[in-house]
Amino acid sequence: MGVPAFFRWLSRKYPSIIVNCVEEKAKECNGVKASVDTSRPNPNEVEFDNLYLDMNGIIHPCTHPEDKPAPKNEDEMMVAIFEYIDRIFNIVRPRRLLYMAIDGVAPRAKMNQQRSRRFRASKEGMEAAEEKQKIRQEILAKGGILPPEEVKERFDSNCITPGTEFMDNLAKCLRYYIADRLNSDPGWKNLTVILSDASAPGEGEHKIMDYIRRQRAQPNHDPNTHHCLCGADADLIMLGLATHEPNFTIIREEFKPNKPKPCALCNQMGHEVKDCQGLPREKQGKHDQFADSLPASEQEFIFIRLCVLREYLERELTMASLPFTFDFERSVDDWVFMCFFVGNDFLPHLPSLEIREGAIDRLVNIYKNVVHKTGGYLTESGFVNLQRVQMIMLAVGEVEDSIFKKRKDDDDNFKRRQKEKKKRMKRDHPSFIPGGQFSPQALGNRSSPQAISNPRQAAFEMRMHDRQNSTMSSPNTSLNSDGSPSPARGIKRKSEDSDSEPEPEDNIRLWESGWKQRYYKNKFDVDASDEKFRRKVVQSYVEGLCWVLRYYYQGCASWNWYYPFHYAPFASDFEGIADMPSDFEKGSKPFKPLEQLMGVFPAASGNFLPPTWRKLMTDPESSIIDFYPEDFAIDLNGKKYAWQGVALLPFVDERRLRAALEEVYPDLTPEENRRNSLGGDVLFVGKHHPLCDFIVEQYKSKNTEPVDMPPELCYGIQGKLTLNENAVLPDKVLSSVTPAFKLKNNNKITMTNLNS
Repeated sequence: MGVPAFFRWLSRKYPSIIVNCVEEKAKECNGVKASVDTSRPNPNEVEFDNLYLDMNGIIHPCTHPEDKPAPKNEDEMMVAIFEYIDRIFNIVRPRRLLYMAIDGVAPRAKMNQQRSRRFRASKEGMEAAEEKQKIRQEILAKGGILPPEEVKERFDSNCITPGTEFMDNLAKCLRYYIADRLNSDPGWKNLTVILSDASAPGEGEHKIMDYIRRQRAQPNHDPNTHHCLCGADADLIMLGLATHEPNFTIIREEFKPNKPKPCALCNQMGHEVKDCQGLPREKQGKHDQFADSLPASEQEFIFIRLCVLREYLERELTMASLPFTFDFERSVDDWVFMCFFVGNDFLPHLPSLEIREGAIDRLVNIYKNVVHKTGGYLTESGFVNLQRVQMIMLAVGEVEDSIFKKRKDDDDNFKRRQKEKKKRMKRDHPSFIPGGQFSPQALGNRSSPQAISNPRQAAFEMRMHDRQNSTMSSPNTSLNSDGSPSPARGIKRKSEDSDSEPEPEDNIRLWESGWKQRYYKNKFDVDASDEKFRRKVVQSYVEGLCWVLRYYYQGCASWNWYYPFHYAPFASDFEGIADMPSDFEKGSKPFKPLEQLMGVFPAASGNFLPPTWRKLMTDPESSIIDFYPEDFAIDLNGKKYAWQGVALLPFVDERRLRAALEEVYPDLTPEENRRNSLGGDVLFVGKHHPLCDFIVEQYKSKNTEPVDMPPELCYGIQGKLTLNENAVLPDKVLSSVTPAFKLKNNNKITMTNLNS
């Protein structure tokens, strides 16, 4: 979900939903690690039936980690992904099902966000590389010391998109990994494994939810099934609540803000690239054998217990004296729907609703006050009652002006406190603190003080450092053109707050009268009096709300729909929405993988596309060259950091894109055509699984028609099975795609397609 602060707000408001995971570590004997027996009871004292992995939340940190050195090549990336899955499996230990879902082709509404992210990632990557090279040359020119520059190709994280060779290789490696674990790990012995790779359309988490919804609708579904979903996105909490399953847990990494990162130039801690001086690394110990290694810190995991969150919500949402019967499950659906207004992956949040300002609490209070007038709930089975939503929105609109004024007051007060804090720190800060071997040590430090080596050299360096600081900070000193200090008179003292970062210009000024006119003029380039345009924006937003709710509760209502604006309307604009249509075209189909790449990739990532397709991104004569700007504006929109702003990219016209691709489709090779096709879920079971013989029998009979899966053989799981042309049958040789990963035993697994 597009609300970075949602989980922080939720965990502070409902602290008991968080539980630290107990993880059994592998024991080491004589330098050999003994693998953990995952068939033993779960050390967390809860037995999970099904484990679902939102794989993109695993792939990204394993391929380009932020807190440790990046893998050297693709093989190391694959092994890192396998080890991460092993660790999650060790903590959760599912007994029935493991479902791995990789993001496939997304709905058009999501593709716009993906496009923004990938263009940003490409732009930021190139800017960071240029800045790094520039600073490196400056440091070396001054005589600084830097480690030799590694000659390796920069990993473009944009390749983690359906249709690329990387994703195709990942699917092959995961098939091999599953086969190995089903063969060798006792905890996997009776497990049913489903892999939904990038060829299967849909986002990973929504493919998982679609599977759960379909299984809930089956007559053999066990209502006591204990689900565990692995992923860090906030929308997983909403999706888990939307299933109405009583036993649902989410596992994710524990978030620790402000984790130290090494400098990308000198690999030392304590500073960023822009502050690097190219100084030699200080000796930390007698032998200093770990001089070139980063501090190893393994990330811990936490459980988010949605059953406890449901109890919190029941206490908060229960209302007395209603003109209709209170239904807790319906009120949960309304709560999920109201959270859409503060942000999601498909719509921008309303200007007056910020999660950090308690927007959800405000909406809940308005909801509880207005619900007596609405005569019922806002939603029902994935459909929205727009007349009732209008009452909620207009109630928010009545206080919009006061919200904007309070936001300005809070911001001014925060800046004032920060300014006073800087003054105190500057006043109380000592003029000189010795560093290195002479640096002061904290009281109670158990480690013995280091012996001083070459004290004269250390003292000389301290004197020179102190002299340089006093020279540079002298109020009567200026610099010549060559950088040498020269005395000067009449120079003004540096203002107290001149070292603060410049504030972005705010042309909207929501706290001043006339904010609505300025907003529509600056953001949409229309006058606020243009009622027809404002109604068009509101209608598109209302369609989006209906689309998102359907997406959460029923599946994708339309693969083609998207919100065609960069900004949201105001809550006070939601007048007359009860009569707005919210139907979507039927029979829409998703893009093909390579088509999506053309819709979300910048030209800099064109190397992942066929040559003639890539040319459409760079050729000035291309009919769609305007879809791929080399540079684009980022509107901070009242925020401080660029990643929080709005990337003002042109929207892709689907008709023009398809027309341009028709000319280059014949150029695809058979391999590219295969990667451009859509696939489905693949089911794996071991030789000892009750379903294995049934599947093998289908291959022996060469039955090409889909057959019903016997639920009694697979923990009540139902669906239709079809033969897989790349099936892995027992005793068939399976070759490894990754040299670093070898199959230990003879193959004893079987694999087939599943259409749930």
